[in-house]
Amino acid sequence: MKRRFYHARILTMEPGRPVLEGEVWVEQERITYVGETKESEVPIRWDEEIDCRGNLLMPGFKNAHTHSGMTLLRSYADDLPLQAWLNDRVFPIEAGMTEEDIYHLTRLAVLEYLTSGITSIFDMYLTPESIARACSEMGMRCVQTGGVNNFSQSVELMEKWCNELNGGDPLISFLPGFHAEYTCSRELLEQIAAFSGNKKLPVYVHVSETEAEVKGCLERYGMTPGKFLDSLGMFEYGGGVYHGVWLTREEMDIFREKKVSVITNPASNMKLASGIAPVSQFLKAGLNVAIGTDGPASNNCLDMFREMFLVTGLAKLATGDASAVDALEVLKMATVNGAAAMRLPEADVLAEGKLADMIMIDLHLPNMQPLNHIAKNVVYSGSKQNVKMTMIHGQILYRDGRFLTEADPEAIYEKANEIINRLK
Repeated sequence: MKRRFYHARILTMEPGRPVLEGEVWVEQERITYVGETKESEVPIRWDEEIDCRGNLLMPGFKNAHTHSGMTLLRSYADDLPLQAWLNDRVFPIEAGMTEEDIYHLTRLAVLEYLTSGITSIFDMYLTPESIARACSEMGMRCVQTGGVNNFSQSVELMEKWCNELNGGDPLISFLPGFHAEYTCSRELLEQIAAFSGNKKLPVYVHVSETEAEVKGCLERYGMTPGKFLDSLGMFEYGGGVYHGVWLTREEMDIFREKKVSVITNPASNMKLASGIAPVSQFLKAGLNVAIGTDGPASNNCLDMFREMFLVTGLAKLATGDASAVDALEVLKMATVNGAAAMRLPEADVLAEGKLADMIMIDLHLPNMQPLNHIAKNVVYSGSKQNVKMTMIHGQILYRDGRFLTEADPEAIYEKANEIINRLK
């Protein structure tokens, strides 16, 4: 399939390159040209030519932390403190979920990702095989990480998934990870660190999401979670930490040195009253900062526009500085930095040879006018209504409000309701 997108405004997200007017060519899953309008030296027979009518083409958003299967719990476990939320509402439902349930619930999440211009997700949940199957069938690029803990999953299973979910389907990959310090014994953590060292692979984990988590780790080991995990050799090959609301400057320095990304999840942390992540400090410390929605049980929507606004808005509020965390930096977090955190270097910017993971933003709506600064409009006034097209791996999966996957959305909705009615 050869597609030509013309009459476009283009935000490539390459360093120092402003919005340009021109076209993008896509052949199969790759971008073959980005630039001003030109005539090919050899006439091209296009399968489709799309007039963008001055709308914006840009890289798709990277949701760098999510739990897709938790769509089941949207608006089911709300307005509760974190531990009550987990122990009284989330865990009892999850105990009854099957691998097939999570397959169907992940399909529901994929539909929502597409409407938000999300072209890659970094998922951590209970049944990686069925999540991979759902994403592959729906056309979603999905990186997964393990959720190893004392109660479910294991290092042996994590190794199995690393072997089976890498190197096959180009949309699917898997990286080592575990749930959190406080859900793993020291012996288990040492096994995970050894696995990472032997395989020379990065590790991903929830770290310092709540103040209570940090206090508990200090009582157990005399160190904050990030420092303690580093003392075990957990991050010798990099990786990422989710949340980081209560990170210390010492931990930030460790993560910069070890090339550990920090993935902030502002809506979830705000809704669960976990705190406001010090994103300004992350940036000053030189960390790679990406953005995630977290799961739909704690957010409750999978909307990168809301996350982007909250990243900058909460940073300004927390610091008392209206200039904190510039919108352009936030857009970089949602695209380029997310790709780096997820080990997707071929899906970070729009450029020749890169993967065609691209979205079109509708500028012909009131919230995007006037065009004083298009990129800042995306962060400060953009919303899901502006997503006119979502393309992943060269395939248009959402366009003008219609899903172009083979799945029937109404059947997916019906199945999700059937599952929750069975389990609650």
